[in-house]
Amino acid sequence: MIVTKLRIGDANTMMAEGGIQAADKENDSPVQHYLDCFGGGHFAARPELVKRLVTEAPDAIKWLNELGVEFDKDADGTMVTTHGGGTSRKRMHAAKDYSGAEIMRTLRDEVINLGIPVVEFTSAVEILKDEKGQAAGAVLLNMETGDYLVAKAKVVVIATGGAGRMHYNGFPTSNHYGATADGLILGYRAGAPLLYQDSIQYHPTGAVFPSQILGALVTEKVRSVGAQLVNANGEAYIHPLETRDVNASGVIRECREGRGVDVPGGLQGVWLDTPMIEILGGEGTIEKRIPAMFRMYMNYGIDMRKVPILIYPTLHYQNGGLEINGEGFTNVIPNLLAAGEAAGGIHGTNRLMGNSLLDVIVFGRNAGKKAAAKYKEVTIGTPNLDHVKAYDEELKAAGLDTGDVSPLLLPKYARHER
Repeated sequence: MIVTKLRIGDANTMMAEGGIQAADKENDSPVQHYLDCFGGGHFAARPELVKRLVTEAPDAIKWLNELGVEFDKDADGTMVTTHGGGTSRKRMHAAKDYSGAEIMRTLRDEVINLGIPVVEFTSAVEILKDEKGQAAGAVLLNMETGDYLVAKAKVVVIATGGAGRMHYNGFPTSNHYGATADGLILGYRAGAPLLYQDSIQYHPTGAVFPSQILGALVTEKVRSVGAQLVNANGEAYIHPLETRDVNASGVIRECREGRGVDVPGGLQGVWLDTPMIEILGGEGTIEKRIPAMFRMYMNYGIDMRKVPILIYPTLHYQNGGLEINGEGFTNVIPNLLAAGEAAGGIHGTNRLMGNSLLDVIVFGRNAGKKAAAKYKEVTIGTPNLDHVKAYDEELKAAGLDTGDVSPLLLPKYARHER
């Protein structure tokens, strides 16, 4: 059974645009992918997780292709691949610039066709445990009626995504409305350790103008096909495909040191020279390769084929998460798994473009297989919430009783909630 706080498919995956990495070309290998990923994450990733990510990547692409994902292909059927930031080979497989939405469309249809039960608009608000310390299910909240439900389970998988709607450091975000770190709260309160929770990725190119799309993702693929980052002095001050942390800090530095472009509303940004794409690739490249970006800006009368666009970093990805082992299980609770953005240790302290969609597929598939096998050997005792009471006592003893209700299920944007 799948329980989701919004609709089936509402996730950061839908916002992922640029592509999914896999070393499946003749001039590439999982070893090279490993080196790019491990180095790009500042050598902080767990080696066993990176190994699984890169070695299972080619099969993940094959599986998605066979399910019906419409990847970009040449006339002979060969998949088109491009560079991403920090990659040494062209291994980015994409479906135009709506790769995540295309993958989600395919997987959602598969779930529906297989008749897998899905409970929508329902949030997990607490993990249940038994007297043996095993996960025993979850307490659920119907977001529409306010009713609480109990779901008993022999195996639980936390796949709740990221935390962008917490707006850390006051940044806008590219994340969907449900990204509030709720799964991390549930896992941590149940006793599962967190890893690299201080490490957050700010995507270097978030929209900063017009204000209606502030924080919206401007996919890295825009730079992959030729756009340059340019400051107010007209200088292309950095390589456009540096790793995301380097490019994001570069944008912030240009603005703080007086080389940013003033934006209406008191903000600043730098130019992303999108007309360069068609100078390099020829007329029609933008509409062919990044049609979603083209449509987003044309909605506001900005023709990115003819004029550059303004960008500034946006809160994009949670590098850390629940600590898992090489099999995807949390290290303390034997029948609790985590997958996707809720899991930590796969990307170290900086993720490369295209490795998040890959992470979701590799570790999501793995979690499903491991959960199915684990189910056969688990016997659940009496479900309880004793760990929540103990956690509450720890908070009070530490003087951290704020009165706030957690997990936060949706961002507080209404004026009376701020």
